[in-house]
Amino acid sequence: MQRLTIATRASPLALWQAEHVQTLLRDAHPQLAVELLRISTRGDQVLDRSLAKIGGKGLFIKELEVALMDGRADLAVHSFKDVPMQLEPQFEIGAVLEREDPRDCLVCSRFGSLQELPAGARVGTSSLRRELALRIHHPALRVGVVRGNVGTRLAKQDRGEFDALIMAAAGLKRLGLADRIRAILPTAQFLPAPAQGALAIEIRAGDNAVRALIAHLEHAPTRAATRAERMVSRALGGSCQVPLAAYAEVQGGELRLRAWAGNVARAQAVTAQATGSFDQAEALGRAVVDQMKAQGVEQLLAAALEADSSAGASSAEADSSAEAGSAEAD
Repeated sequence: MQRLTIATRASPLALWQAEHVQTLLRDAHPQLAVELLRISTRGDQVLDRSLAKIGGKGLFIKELEVALMDGRADLAVHSFKDVPMQLEPQFEIGAVLEREDPRDCLVCSRFGSLQELPAGARVGTSSLRRELALRIHHPALRVGVVRGNVGTRLAKQDRGEFDALIMAAAGLKRLGLADRIRAILPTAQFLPAPAQGALAIEIRAGDNAVRALIAHLEHAPTRAATRAERMVSRALGGSCQVPLAAYAEVQGGELRLRAWAGNVARAQAVTAQATGSFDQAEALGRAVVDQMKAQGVEQLLAAALEADSSAGASSAEADSSAEAGSAEAD
């Protein structure tokens, strides 16, 4: 191959990610022309409704997959946490890059921690997972939905629409905005989303030529960790409507997987953890899910989904509740 085209979303963070991969490929293959194909996805365009209402996280990758299938692109770069748990059979994840900081962080100009925020302070977030963590550990705070790319969210906080934001640290660091991070939130309270902070390269299934060109980008520990995390989400029907966290850390040559899932309205969550080898990553995920099921997680999630369905949609409750089902894109 003489030319390689990368499909990417048009948001600043997505472009940074694609340009990062572009640079790595050019360095490894100087003879190869590596170009970007910028695509605006429906997930980027519709910002006034939650993703659960307009189709879920897959809206961020569908148009990119069309470009792969019709030959306009050879690969697509994604924030791995925005990739659906089950890809269509004509696609595969050709490489998983080494993970950036997977943790959540506090963005706030006036206070240095969530504990310092006064009762009733409004905190913006884009996910049910973060909302549930806030309701469990900081019930005196109000939660509001905030969507849009990183710059849009920061601007809303700067205008005073929110007293603070909870965001992914990785996105801010990648965009050179680490100075906006007031505090890194402890994983004991704010466990990351499955695959948060990791980049995935999607290719056409069976495309051995492209797979060989990106093979040097593969990071085995991150692949194993995200495989375990995504198995938890897959086994529990993870979607934008399910508040779920799963995070696997490499400890002593093994994976330590922690996970929780729950019900925002009840401010309840079921937690579990297990340790296992890299080559048993998916089995580790299933073991954690079995623990959670034994504690009644299925009933807890079913009650949450039933309540959301009967309401017809997750509406804001006089600024006291985040709109349900928004993905953590960016």
